[in-house]
Amino acid sequence: MRLLMLTHPGANRVYATHATKLAAAELAVCAPGATEVEPRTVAGVAYLGFQTAALEGTDEERTVALRQIARQSTFLALFEETAEGLLRPIEVADPDDFPDDLTSIPKYPGKTNEQFTRLLLNVTLAAVERPLTEKSTVLDPLAGRGTTLTTAWTAGLNAAGVEVDEKAVEQMAAFLKTYLRRGHYKHTAAMVPVRREGKSLGRKFEATAHLGDRDLTMGVFTGDTRSSAKLWGKKHFDAIVTDAPYGVVHGSRSDVVGTTGKRDRSPAGLLKGSIGVWAHQLKVGGALGLSWNTHGLKRDDLVAMVEEAGLVVKDDGPWRGFEHRVDSSIQRDLLVAVKPATPSPVAEADD
Repeated sequence: MRLLMLTHPGANRVYATHATKLAAAELAVCAPGATEVEPRTVAGVAYLGFQTAALEGTDEERTVALRQIARQSTFLALFEETAEGLLRPIEVADPDDFPDDLTSIPKYPGKTNEQFTRLLLNVTLAAVERPLTEKSTVLDPLAGRGTTLTTAWTAGLNAAGVEVDEKAVEQMAAFLKTYLRRGHYKHTAAMVPVRREGKSLGRKFEATAHLGDRDLTMGVFTGDTRSSAKLWGKKHFDAIVTDAPYGVVHGSRSDVVGTTGKRDRSPAGLLKGSIGVWAHQLKVGGALGLSWNTHGLKRDDLVAMVEEAGLVVKDDGPWRGFEHRVDSSIQRDLLVAVKPATPSPVAEADD
């Protein structure tokens, strides 16, 4: 079946000349059985064309495939291209658990664009080699003010985070409590102190949104990302999705990176001290998705760090199609890696 996906016009404002390339790479990675992904223009309108047999299966298989296609970060509408060259609209249900304003309302310096955050989450989840369930949780160990966490909620996944800037966590908590209250969502949300063995470990934001017959949870610790495993204890995660500091607007300080105390354009120090911790927190078959500024760290050097932590990098075909220019000081790329099964894996509870 030949399909045409109409992309959201806003994508061109976000990615400028790279929008089509990024959307094509995302679709090739995420859409079930998508092949021959390429730009198409019909009557002056730009689409992404692709072949797939996923919609020709059972009703359940078709529903799953359509839901996955509709989750694409640039998705607007879907059409089948008939043998006569006509376009037949395909009805696609909204796959999200929250409106997109949950991620788009907050505006602040250094915020990662919510469309790119959705793309990063999508391609990371596409690499996960374990079933995703209602208990599945995404960790952002550099949570900032929570764009990745609210994106995970929008996609129907539980969210967890660690953030060194306590003020950022407080601002995220204030926004989310207001959003849930004004949206008339039944929920609980609060900042609570965390103490273990008589010692203070900082604070934690805890929230639960009650959505019909199921709940979505969120927990964010204030603390150093290198202490993420200590903060979360025995908790392991299905996916870890994070955007490394670019060293431009929100450069890393020494209390996180352990370097000079000055803002650092390179994320190398931060990542070298953290990736091993994050890899430990992944469940077997779980995936790490990481975006960073290539001006400060070469891809080959990052791949070496990730492989040293025992993860297997997705490093061929469309997985290499995500590098793009953000501005004159930021050339962004993303990397996805999977935690493989070991000869004698330690059993991990679906906590």
